[in-house]
Amino acid sequence: MALKVGDKIPRFTAKDTNGNIFDSSIGLDKKPAVIYFYPKDDTPGCTTQACSFRDQYEDFTDLGAEVIGVSSDSIASHQKFVSKHKLPFILLSDEDKNIRKLFGVPTALFGLLPGRVTYVTDENGIIRLIFDNLSAKIHIEKALQMLKKTV
Repeated sequence: MALKVGDKIPRFTAKDTNGNIFDSSIGLDKKPAVIYFYPKDDTPGCTTQACSFRDQYEDFTDLGAEVIGVSSDSIASHQKFVSKHKLPFILLSDEDKNIRKLFGVPTALFGLLPGRVTYVTDENGIIRLIFDNLSAKIHIEKALQMLKKTV
């Protein structure tokens, strides 16, 4: 069942780039967050999206928001991706696709690709925006617009 605007984000745990356990119930209910699901590390669209979040990361942190990227790539893949592109934000490994299922992220291109969906939450963990679009760069613009309205 897909989440919708007004829902509280579900509780989940996953390993981050450093192999540490990330628990959504610690911190994400105290500050705004941008949780973006993307298909695969180091592909053209996903690299564009990650680097755009990197380039505007300070805009997000200035608004008090955390940026979190989620894909089914391994921790090792995330480590290479972060190192290569100097990404300052959290990447979570969702190898079993459980987080993707919890959020109800649809597949794209007739089920051939994992979907690219961005969720913006407020400081209470309530979803304020769900943006589902394969165009990588526009996610950053939409997320910033929503954060500016909710902060």
